[in-house]
Amino acid sequence: MNIEFSKYQGLGNDFILIDNRQAAEPCISPEIAVKLCDRHFGIGADGVIFALPGQTGHDYTMRIFNSDGSEPEMCGNGIRCLAKFLAKLESEKARESYNIHTLAGTITTKLTQDGQVTVDMGKPRFMATEIPTHLVSGDAQVINQPLEVAGQTWLVTCVSMGNPHCITFVEDVAGIELESIGSKFEHHSVFPQRTNTEFIEVVRPDYLKMRVWERGAGITLACGTGACAAVVAGVLTGNCDRTTMVELPGGCLQIEWSASDHKVYMTGPAELVFTGQFG
Repeated sequence: MNIEFSKYQGLGNDFILIDNRQAAEPCISPEIAVKLCDRHFGIGADGVIFALPGQTGHDYTMRIFNSDGSEPEMCGNGIRCLAKFLAKLESEKARESYNIHTLAGTITTKLTQDGQVTVDMGKPRFMATEIPTHLVSGDAQVINQPLEVAGQTWLVTCVSMGNPHCITFVEDVAGIELESIGSKFEHHSVFPQRTNTEFIEVVRPDYLKMRVWERGAGITLACGTGACAAVVAGVLTGNCDRTTMVELPGGCLQIEWSASDHKVYMTGPAELVFTGQFG
């Protein structure tokens, strides 16, 4: 059976998008997704995203398999790509806004006039049990807590954007040996469901530089939920403003943590790369 796909990228964070609207479960297994994501023997991607039928009160459902076959709760760059993919599928009936069901809850996307996508990422969560992490106990928050990784003590702040994030602020983000320490953060014993890790350099209160190690994907050029978590952590630690540009290796995202409704809003691009078939 041949399956059509579209390859999209958001700031270099790339995904294989599949129209799965005729069935409630993904049409391929995580094992096949791993093969498709292989950059030498497959299509090449950070993950495979499925556009599934919407549940009650939702236009569509999003599922995603990472390049290692694991399934995250959602993906910020990926959901922008999904919004563009859905608009293309609907063609002349395309909507400006979509309510999408994810494992992290309802996410609302809005296509802007300049071709970007604004995403209502919802309210961040801070309690250790919500992230989850064992770094502190129970309902406590993890803000500038010491964490030993690779023989070094890092001050970390943990935030859930529907998926777990561990953020640390550094003087020179380019000098971080991400290849050697990223996995050690992800698989640290204090994170029972593993974690995404963001290393942040403060250029100005309204401008951050970020490098990321994504849970299940490793080093990527961008991470939408990570950029959101970084700004939230920056506000909590007094490192940045509520509206901040986040520069990632693949480009920039505009992030706002609203003081009125306490939700995080992310605006950035998503572009079609190519289409094809596999089977």
